[in-house]
Amino acid sequence: MRIHESAENYLETILMLRIKNPYVRSIDIANELGFSKPSVSVAMKNLRENGYVNVDSDGYITLTDKGKKIAETMYERHKWISTWLMRLGVNEETAVEDACRIEHVISAETFEAIKVFTKEFMSKTNDKNDE
Repeated sequence: MRIHESAENYLETILMLRIKNPYVRSIDIANELGFSKPSVSVAMKNLRENGYVNVDSDGYITLTDKGKKIAETMYERHKWISTWLMRLGVNEETAVEDACRIEHVISAETFEAIKVFTKEFMSKTNDKNDE
C-alpha cells in the first residue's frame, strides 16, 4: 500500500526528531515543519489510526515497525539523493530541497541504481586520489 507524501514527511520528521531528542511530541513536529499544532494533531490521529505511530498518555509519539520502515526508507533516500546531487555540483540548499521532493516519487529500482552508481563513483574517485 502506498501512503501519501505528507504522511511520509511526517514519519521521516518523527524519525529525525527522535535521532536528536529522546521524546517527540506534536509540538516538536509542528515546530520542525512549520505547521499548526491542530494540523499536526489531525495528521497524528490519521497516522495512529493507520498503524504508523503510537501516541502514549503523555503525548509522546513513537513509530510503529510499519511507520519506522517507511521513515527509514525516506530518510535513507533523502541522505543519498542529497549527497548525490551535491557531488554533481548542486549547492547544498538546493540539493536538500530537491532531494526532499525526489525521495517520494523515485522508484526503488532507480534509487538502488543511484546508490550503486554513487558507491562505484566514490570508490573510483578515492582510488584516483590514492595514486
